[in-house]
Amino acid sequence: MSTVAAVSLAACLAIGPAATSFAAPVVAEASPSASASADAKTLRIATAGFVDTFNPFISIYLTPTNIIRYVYESLVQNDAEDGSPTEGLAEKWEASPDGMTWTFTLHEGMKWSDDEPITSADVKYTYESMMNDPMLGTANGNLVANFESVETPDDLTVVINLKTPQAPNPGTEIPVLPEHIWSEVDDPTTFANDADVVGSGPYTLESYSANQSITLKANPNFWRGAPKIDGIQYIYYTNSDAQIQALRAGEVDLVTGLTDTQMTALEGEEGITTHAGTGRRFTSLSVNAGAETPEGVAYGTGSPALKEPAVREAIRLGIDQESLLKNVLGGYGAPATSFIPIAFEKWHLPDDDEAIVSFDPDAAMAKLDDAGWVAGADGIREKDGNRLSIRLLADAEDIVEMSASEYLVPWMADIGVELKLETTDSDTISDRTAVSDYDMYFSGWSVNPDPDYQLGINLCSSRPDAEGNGATSQDGYCNPEFDALYAEQHSELDEAKRAEIVHDMLRMHYEDVAQITLWYGQSLEAYRSDRFTGFTTQPADNGIIANQAGYWGYYTVEPVVDESSSAAEQSGPGAALWIGLGVLVVAAGVVTIVIVRRRKTAGDRE
Repeated sequence: MSTVAAVSLAACLAIGPAATSFAAPVVAEASPSASASADAKTLRIATAGFVDTFNPFISIYLTPTNIIRYVYESLVQNDAEDGSPTEGLAEKWEASPDGMTWTFTLHEGMKWSDDEPITSADVKYTYESMMNDPMLGTANGNLVANFESVETPDDLTVVINLKTPQAPNPGTEIPVLPEHIWSEVDDPTTFANDADVVGSGPYTLESYSANQSITLKANPNFWRGAPKIDGIQYIYYTNSDAQIQALRAGEVDLVTGLTDTQMTALEGEEGITTHAGTGRRFTSLSVNAGAETPEGVAYGTGSPALKEPAVREAIRLGIDQESLLKNVLGGYGAPATSFIPIAFEKWHLPDDDEAIVSFDPDAAMAKLDDAGWVAGADGIREKDGNRLSIRLLADAEDIVEMSASEYLVPWMADIGVELKLETTDSDTISDRTAVSDYDMYFSGWSVNPDPDYQLGINLCSSRPDAEGNGATSQDGYCNPEFDALYAEQHSELDEAKRAEIVHDMLRMHYEDVAQITLWYGQSLEAYRSDRFTGFTTQPADNGIIANQAGYWGYYTVEPVVDESSSAAEQSGPGAALWIGLGVLVVAAGVVTIVIVRRRKTAGDRE
């Protein structure tokens, strides 16, 4: 486990933030000493993240799912060092020789934040809820799809019986919920779970005010020990520039998702430390190759041309990844090969894999020629009277998406494809893509250390219905051969052999061009090092603070001791005052009011 106290990096990499178009804030000029008036033991984090729900059965968006990681412990946690399985609620576990049964032993004496005991019954309730109700499996249902039954012979023992042998530890990535709370909820599928939440993690969710604030408080009952701070406040700001201004003014303590330009501007500023780490996200163009329900019924408005593999392959060949990295990310990036980021090296499809192609407009045009697409008078190709015109959805307020689009449109024109940019807001993009009303759009996901979940949301069975309800799918992809390989890797207990199968799957997905993965971005972050220290990165080597596959980033943080401050200043006032429709932050006599409205982007996805 490593901590970050002061980091100076000459080269950093980031995906630009998921910019949003909230109503403009009223921001007064802040005093440079604003941070001195802030609560010394409350970490304030700037955010613009969309919240669908804090219901762990349902949520799939980045901000709530990351908060859920801090509120609910899993049976098995992802280690900070390298993401490998480590103790969670369970102190130890073992698999039977045939891999069909896993037995977990819980720590003794654990309590929920309301002082009720944590027992094996809570684990059984959580898992069986997902197994028995497809709606409660919306977020993580594929993780229990191989469960035959769950037994609890005593309060500290959980036995998971599987349908087939399983390589991934079945205790990871599923937040365990308190049965005594959730069993009393009339409809768990619609339960918001957004105030006075009873949890088992290092923090509990105290309150949520949509697009204004999220307040967490330290959980003294956390089995590893209470955090060294009193709590966390997420404060909403309109966009990343407003967040940077707030960080400089001392109104917030941490900002994530910076652009390379913002990162450079902050480097060397007094009281602020910048940090860059290898992230667990990929950014891609999701391609609508013909959406179908799990029953095989076609729906949506996708272009028929994209059903042709040659067209999808030509589009990929016509995209210059290196230029995008240089001109859109400022050179801070790595070209992507698949939806498993380079951070997870043993699963990642290598850059030199035989399937990987590079920018080659001539090859792209040759593919289209061979497929019968003939250039018209204006250079745009046609076939059977149909023009090769593709719609690209982009968020008008997202700097990265708009910048990338400026390159994609002329590149496509060069090979004879008319790329029609449709800019709109991210709510509209989310609504349209849910019902397959698109040709291509910018997408991205955060990936867990074990690839099983991400592979699983590319199965035929993971496709939702025509209204976007049901299972969660990465891109609406379906290939029965991919499904068969998934089952094979899922039960392969030899890690080296399993990695080979995973690479075969990623290669197949790449060649099918269900998406065009563009880049892997490092996470660019900055924090007030004059107020807080001790942030833990995941992984330990060049890892990230925020948006981890765990709760390490903010669990170990502690206030910087200022011996010149009075005891009253150290204890500070209570939490910031949340008033009406805005966030009122009182800092050294300066008032900042931020009013925002709901937004979400593809970058918000977990």
